[in-house]
Amino acid sequence: MTAPDSVYRKLFLIGLGVVVTATLGWTGYWFVVRPNLERSSTGPGSSNLMRIDASDHNLVAMGEPLYAANCAACHGANLEGQADWQRRLPNGRLPAPPHDETGHTWHHPDSVLFDITKYGTAALLTDSYETDMGGYENSLTDEEIRAVIAYIKSRWPDSIRERHRRLNEAAQQ
Repeated sequence: MTAPDSVYRKLFLIGLGVVVTATLGWTGYWFVVRPNLERSSTGPGSSNLMRIDASDHNLVAMGEPLYAANCAACHGANLEGQADWQRRLPNGRLPAPPHDETGHTWHHPDSVLFDITKYGTAALLTDSYETDMGGYENSLTDEEIRAVIAYIKSRWPDSIRERHRRLNEAAQQ
């Protein structure tokens, strides 16, 4: 190998190293740093790694009176929801759904349940979605919202809690 070939080879390897390093850095940013930045911001979608533990007795105990004070009037004292909750009212809105195993609450991961409770249903769908479910961002703390959800989940049968646990795992991958 002549001297110029050796120089070109070194330059090529250095250039290749720079490209590989830049690619790894860019990939790390897009798949690790950026998602974590988005999750740490506030607003709908910022809590997508959230897990709410329904076996945390203190959290459930905190959530029970909060549910009674803030949710039971619409969703029922026993989480039963309003009658005919899947049929639109004359105003076009849907009645409050049940939060027990007969409803669809457990079909959503904890992060979605948290965001619906904090920001309201319309904030997660579209501005044109009409709902009576407003957000509790200005009246409940994040910990209180988690407590309400823990209380709701604690009332589900074990089979539903297991299905919901698997749903949460799938949502976080």
